[in-house]
Amino acid sequence: METLISLVNKIQRACTALGDHGEDNTLPTLWEALPSIAVVGGQSSGKSSVLESIVGKDFLPRGAGIVTRRPLVLQLHKIDEGREYAEFMHLPRKKFTDFAAVRKEIADETDRETGRSKQISSVPIHLSIFSPNVVNLTLVDLPGLTKVAVEGQPESIVHDIENMVRSYIEKPNCIILAISPANQDLATSDAIKISREVDPRGERTFGVLTKIDLMDKGTDAVDILEGKSYKLQFPWIGVVNRSQADINKSVDMIAARRREREYFQNSPEYGHLASRMGSEHLGKMLSKHLEQVIKSRIPGLQSLISKTINELETELSRLGRPVATDAGGKLYMIMEICRSFDQIFKEHLDGTRSGGDKIYNVFDNQLPAALKRLQFDKHLSMDNVRKLITEADGYQPHLIAPEQGYRRLIESTLVTIRGPAEAAVDAVHAILKDLVHKSISETMELKQYPTLRVEVSAAAVDSLDRMREESKKATLQLVDMESSYLTVEFFRKLPQDAEKGGNPTHSIFDRYNDSYLRRIGSNVLAYVNMVCASLRNSIPKSVVYCQVREAKRSLLDYFFAELGKKETRQLSSLLDEDPAVMQRRTLLGKRLELYRSAQADIDAVTWGK
Repeated sequence: METLISLVNKIQRACTALGDHGEDNTLPTLWEALPSIAVVGGQSSGKSSVLESIVGKDFLPRGAGIVTRRPLVLQLHKIDEGREYAEFMHLPRKKFTDFAAVRKEIADETDRETGRSKQISSVPIHLSIFSPNVVNLTLVDLPGLTKVAVEGQPESIVHDIENMVRSYIEKPNCIILAISPANQDLATSDAIKISREVDPRGERTFGVLTKIDLMDKGTDAVDILEGKSYKLQFPWIGVVNRSQADINKSVDMIAARRREREYFQNSPEYGHLASRMGSEHLGKMLSKHLEQVIKSRIPGLQSLISKTINELETELSRLGRPVATDAGGKLYMIMEICRSFDQIFKEHLDGTRSGGDKIYNVFDNQLPAALKRLQFDKHLSMDNVRKLITEADGYQPHLIAPEQGYRRLIESTLVTIRGPAEAAVDAVHAILKDLVHKSISETMELKQYPTLRVEVSAAAVDSLDRMREESKKATLQLVDMESSYLTVEFFRKLPQDAEKGGNPTHSIFDRYNDSYLRRIGSNVLAYVNMVCASLRNSIPKSVVYCQVREAKRSLLDYFFAELGKKETRQLSSLLDEDPAVMQRRTLLGKRLELYRSAQADIDAVTWGK
């Protein structure tokens, strides 16, 4: 079972090294899921003495006011033999064998974080002590609860300390070691008060009564220690710490433990409780309980770790790969990102993604509707036909049929088709642009690099603009071709009427009568409708060939050609990732490594049993 405590110790050290100690709520926190023992007590409650008694060494700073101003994660490692030593997480290659130096380093490291002010910090100090005289145990020593701010401290210090303590002990995985002095009324105990608030049934609170030997004569703490005054789930434990005089004389801790045992064994009040009193019993009992809690939490830890690994991997995938360092790597990276964008764009056109169907709608609905709105019959009204027919002959009237009049009527009508043709080109262009912007937003890698996103978007739109001009030219040429060369077979097949078709024996006036002009208008309208039906089919072909097909084939060709000419510095500017994203990816990567390592360690312990 000792391997379980060692396992948690190892994971906690990794969490501390990463800065994962419950502060960053935007990321999953393994620290909060690990069972821990938090030591809580008011100032001058004997909290430091209890910890030193468990360790068997003087190593904690002492003095007036708030001495502990940062959480101290204290991990005890039992070794079979050898000299006792200590290690700090922030000094990984340095072993301390002088525990006075440990005390000084705790004070110095606190000042490094908080300055020489009397402020507090929630960033923990991580200390490991290796000794044959300890049990495997992890304790978190928290700043002492206080009621009044001293000189040099803000008024908020009282609430700040209480909030920090509460943030540790309110977590369901935290075992609370509540330290209360026996020579004060238990009802005024800061530790009991705050423990009761977060653990009202006392299911995870251990009560420790200090300074029993300093109680007024004629009084004792038997009712408290027997659980009659204030009942907890676990029995109260009394300890007798060294007196200030003993501390000043540097009385050996081993001797102090012996004296403590003798005190309880020889006391008429506490003799019947001696077997479960004292700092040695406290350490063993906490170690055994911590082992049991860790064992019960292993399945939940495994589940949490697996779930968090999946979440971290998903977010890392969303953030994308880190930027390559060399020019070739950068160029390849940009090309790959552009290909991803191009593939998404093609999927929109081909129907795998939505949007491409809007182009068909232009040809099937918008273009026919626009052609219909031209209203050729109104353009070929009697007055307009008469005007063009008479003007086409000039000073000399036509002899048989008004051919020039026919041509001018047809040309003037067909030219109006240019408008819908041009509108179809522009409508498809607008759809393609919209699909470009949609594809840009759907290309996850482009979100990572704002400058590249802007450049790719601009290059794609420039290509579409060039394609639109080519398409417009080709499409309008189709209309102009119909005006340039008329289909003569259409007119040869028309029924001929000598009387109404221009018999030269008739007077000029008769040749321009309403019936005659109406027939001309009807013939021209039939021809124009035939041409219009043909263009309705050929305009979409031209637009697709010049715009849609070209966009699928060569949307970023010009951009790629220019990309190959760029220097490393210019390529780097395209991959100017947001520093916040870079920092986030690095942090997530380290956190993922922590969780994978924890998963492997837990699996090794559980499978090895």
